[in-house]
Amino acid sequence: MKRTIMVAWAIVAMATVALVNGPARAEYPERPIQVIVPWSAGGGTDATGRMIAKIMQDELGVPVNVVNRTGGGGVVGHQAIASAKPDGYTIGIVTVEIAMMHWIGLTELSYKDYTPIALYNADPAGVSVNIDSKYNDVGALLADAKANPGSMKASGTGQGGIWHLALAGMLVEAGMDSSAIGWVPSQGAAPAFADLAAGGIDAVTASVVEARALMEAGKVKVLAVMNDTRLDAFPDIPTLTEAGGPNWQTAAWRTVAGPKGLPADVQAKLAATVEKVYNSQEFKDFMANRGFGMIWGGPDDLAKHYETSDADYGKVLKAVGLAK
Repeated sequence: MKRTIMVAWAIVAMATVALVNGPARAEYPERPIQVIVPWSAGGGTDATGRMIAKIMQDELGVPVNVVNRTGGGGVVGHQAIASAKPDGYTIGIVTVEIAMMHWIGLTELSYKDYTPIALYNADPAGVSVNIDSKYNDVGALLADAKANPGSMKASGTGQGGIWHLALAGMLVEAGMDSSAIGWVPSQGAAPAFADLAAGGIDAVTASVVEARALMEAGKVKVLAVMNDTRLDAFPDIPTLTEAGGPNWQTAAWRTVAGPKGLPADVQAKLAATVEKVYNSQEFKDFMANRGFGMIWGGPDDLAKHYETSDADYGKVLKAVGLAK
């Protein structure tokens, strides 16, 4: 009888603990994860996002699916990431535009609306033209734009996006009005390059990496890279100053982030997984073969990067008259 009573009390105690603590949570993740890409299929963000998703799927053992949510110069996709339930099952590729969009009045979103996970890429802007363009250096292109303001059109992203800022900053640094070359908003670099190859615009100021496919196909040529040194992956492309342009540098960066309020353990699990992706030979080969720049930053590093970039781009946007 005494033994029976002791067993009964043990069962009651276990039940009480279970009621207090609640049911045990299954280890994350236990179902598919969605990765939102705010830019169109075929561009650099889409390509890197899909590779990250592929290797994450291998690491985590659950499906990791990429969804392109374009529109609004990146606002639609970034909003979808920020508005998702903070449970780790919807994350996304948050790009440099998050440090600009709110400055120019496109949205109230900022880096504060996300949980930082990892910084993995940075790519300097380039100046690309159609293969049949008469321009073979940036100096000649800028000279014509200065003599005939408004006669040329360029594209690469939405109004006030990183590649628009790349163009505007270059013009201002060259002593010209930021609108001397007209800007045609696009839903990312891929459609802008397609327009360039078709002869619809005069230049694209997106990254050299995003120009690579059409450059190798003989449809566009890259006149310069907006960096202080030539890129290892593209040693034959001169820097902006070497090509007769001003001393101006700017680059796009890509990160992985979730909505604000992601649980700390989920954030840590995702950060560790993305770090494994970053250090994998498959990812290194993919990035190297396509010329994407690799740079690593964990959650704390990325939080500081977001804050610094937001302040820096705010200053630049104000200087070129694009900030609201």
